[in-house]
Amino acid sequence: MRYNAFHTTAVCSPTRASLITGRNHHVASTGIIMEFSTPYPGYHSLVSRSVGNVGEILTMNGYGSSWFGKNHNVPDWQTTPAGPFNLWPTGLGFEYFYGFLGADAHQFRPAVYENTAPIDPYLGQEDTYHFDADMADQAIRWIHTQKSVWPDKPFFVYYTPGTSHAPHHAPREWIEKFKGKFDHGWDKQREMTFRKQKEMGIIPEDAVLNPTPEAYKRWDDLSPDMKKVAAREMEAYAGALSHSDHQVGRVVDAIEQMGELGNTLIIYIMGDNGASAEDPTGIGITSEIAVLGNGVEDDPKYMLENIDLFGTMWFQNHYSHGWAHAMNTPFQWDKKFASHLGGTRTGMAVSWPGHIKEPGKIRSQFTHVTDVLPTILEAARLPVPETINGFEQVPMNGTSFIYTFNNAEAPERHTTQYFEIIGNQGIYHEGWLANTTPERLPWQGRGPTHEDPFNDFEWELYNLKEDFTQSRNVAEEHPEKLAQMRALFKAEAEKNQVFPLDDRYIERLDPANRPQPNKGRTKFVYYGDTVRITEPMAANIKNTSFTITADVEVPEKNAEGIVMTQGGWFGGVALLLQEGKPGFVYARSHYPKHKYRVQSDMALEPGKHQIVVDFVYDGGGVGKGGKAVLRVDGKQVAEGRIPETVPSRFSADETLDVGEDSGTPVVRDYDVPFRFTGKIEKVVIDIDPTATAKSQASLPPPAGI
Repeated sequence: MRYNAFHTTAVCSPTRASLITGRNHHVASTGIIMEFSTPYPGYHSLVSRSVGNVGEILTMNGYGSSWFGKNHNVPDWQTTPAGPFNLWPTGLGFEYFYGFLGADAHQFRPAVYENTAPIDPYLGQEDTYHFDADMADQAIRWIHTQKSVWPDKPFFVYYTPGTSHAPHHAPREWIEKFKGKFDHGWDKQREMTFRKQKEMGIIPEDAVLNPTPEAYKRWDDLSPDMKKVAAREMEAYAGALSHSDHQVGRVVDAIEQMGELGNTLIIYIMGDNGASAEDPTGIGITSEIAVLGNGVEDDPKYMLENIDLFGTMWFQNHYSHGWAHAMNTPFQWDKKFASHLGGTRTGMAVSWPGHIKEPGKIRSQFTHVTDVLPTILEAARLPVPETINGFEQVPMNGTSFIYTFNNAEAPERHTTQYFEIIGNQGIYHEGWLANTTPERLPWQGRGPTHEDPFNDFEWELYNLKEDFTQSRNVAEEHPEKLAQMRALFKAEAEKNQVFPLDDRYIERLDPANRPQPNKGRTKFVYYGDTVRITEPMAANIKNTSFTITADVEVPEKNAEGIVMTQGGWFGGVALLLQEGKPGFVYARSHYPKHKYRVQSDMALEPGKHQIVVDFVYDGGGVGKGGKAVLRVDGKQVAEGRIPETVPSRFSADETLDVGEDSGTPVVRDYDVPFRFTGKIEKVVIDIDPTATAKSQASLPPPAGI
């Protein structure tokens, strides 16, 4: 079955929380992504034990349960190997987890966890590794093991690639399959897709193609060179998506080869939300963290000269907001806009051989991500639990959609559903949709905020039974209906922990909103086997003076490797030995002009040494420069200027590591082992609180997404 009226929450963490719990995202305390959580019941990201999940329920009912791929449901301050682990997949009742915890992952160098242990699966296969292929391999292996040992035991796999999220990474041969396929541009693509949707019967014949917002860049606005770049961005996206889909096919094939496909329910959902139009310039981006997080401006000349790097490990590429809007054809708006179908309506297909009598048919009943768990339970003939481990369960908000499988005309059962993300509000009821009018563009992370978004925002009204694409605002014709719908939204919001409404976005990134285990600390001690410390939990060496002191023991030969690193190619620092010579390297971004190095000319003698980096920050704002002085055993061996630094965040997914360099390197031109060849007793980072105070009394970080 293919569903053309399936809905998500409009962003990832909330959608995933609703998917696995069957509850509205605010009921699951996930009203926003984990990194932006705030201390209110609907937003604090600590999912209650009264909100059980699919893994927990199925495991307790005799299923083998597993989770592969993206998580992004662990609270931001709990994402290190130190735990706590009660909100990790295995803590939530899943028996096995193989994936990553954050919003995205570098597909060639991902920060993977197996259950709660950090691993680096690409080691030894650096030239061929891709996480999507590895993820499929691991899922197939797990299913094979389950059926080898317990042939009659049912299994559940939550298989969740991060591929369509930036970075759009794929093996080169997959990208090349699409060479030249998008040279016509996104405006033409939107028209082509709209025609194809009607031809396939996915949208009705009377559906209307919504106009592209005036603020969006048009294809013909680009120079010929930038059209080449933008087309390549889309080729990389298409290559990544098709490569990921191929891996899904491999898993399905494995199930079929085992003779289990006829007994397997597969629910395939295309994304957490609508396509992301968060590119601010209209020409796409080469690094999500550098451009959106740290205010680096992409250089069109550099993009053209390095066009072959799109889709490779050296870019964190994301396509133009024009391509995103084309991917959301025929609707208004994009990801983050819970008020409009471009943000919430997503493709879904369901396969269950023997239970669907007319495969390939389309169903148009309103369905929502909260409906997935009730559907699974009905298919498995399991009751919705009233208690789990003694915790009385909050009722599920979703409704099983099995009733639609063999009755195209069945009246829809999910008749009312509210939507809310960063103040963008909507309410669906029996074919009508009332929603607020967006006040900022998708790429605007900061903007005017309101004390009362419910009353301060303008509201629109649509009759979706007559207007499939939400194209005709009938608020003026039906003011009483709009008033009823707004009252219904308020009632649903009160029941589901939506209030207080908050239309801030980047502002919520302030760590003061969340628990801070390191608050007030100025000294951090890391031992020689400490790895995978996520940025919010690591020493904050941005916008401040700091000292890194490493006590090491150098071997007789091959004194090389990483002593300490944080971040990577797209922004980061590293203290290392190359051919025995200590050095300190800094990456403001992935651009060659942003790579800096201070290195000694003298190699260290075998034995114990203390290597110290003193960085004296200039102050006067965020992202400013400073002077780095390198000392060995108390003697200065090198010094140099770092003219600019990372102002906001080193990385979305790379970490602080001691004695090794997981993920990407800070610079490419040092050839050192993955792990330090000697011994590291400890690394101490001291932060100068005075310098920090001076530097932070300045402009806020860049207004990225």
